[in-house]
Amino acid sequence: MKLFSNKISACLALALFCISSLSANEQIEKNQKTFAMIKPGAVKRNEIGAIIQKIESAKLKVIGLRMEKLSKEKLAVFYKEHENRPFFKDLLEIMSGGPVVALCLEGENAVMATRELVGATDPKDAKEGTIRKLFGVSKSENAIHASDSVMSAEREIALFFSDKDIYPQN
Repeated sequence: MKLFSNKISACLALALFCISSLSANEQIEKNQKTFAMIKPGAVKRNEIGAIIQKIESAKLKVIGLRMEKLSKEKLAVFYKEHENRPFFKDLLEIMSGGPVVALCLEGENAVMATRELVGATDPKDAKEGTIRKLFGVSKSENAIHASDSVMSAEREIALFFSDKDIYPQN
């Protein structure tokens, strides 16, 4: 019986350790930041408010926001991973065609939550209710960009916001 109670004690200790570790991870994820950018076509169609409303309805908080007309030079840095792809020049042309709205978002699992909310690159392939399904016109004019990883989010946020431009809502 003593051996059995030692196993139970060990299991309880392990369970408590896992729960405390999970709580620490959840705490980090609740404050995760990501980047999103409403593209020129959606800005021109006056869809900024509706898109931000979808983001906020998904329990993501806007903690940084700016409107800016991007130069092709800044866009080349932003889209550096696509520079050797055939659509790169067209992408720069479309994205420099008008102002964008850059957003720093915060929330639980913000990167993945935003990616799910945004939907597939091509609006015709996006799930119902996603931002691209609702506001995208085509694959090249799909209304919004969203960071695809924590590392990309950090890099993209730094291109648009300084620490003094971000207001976390802990």
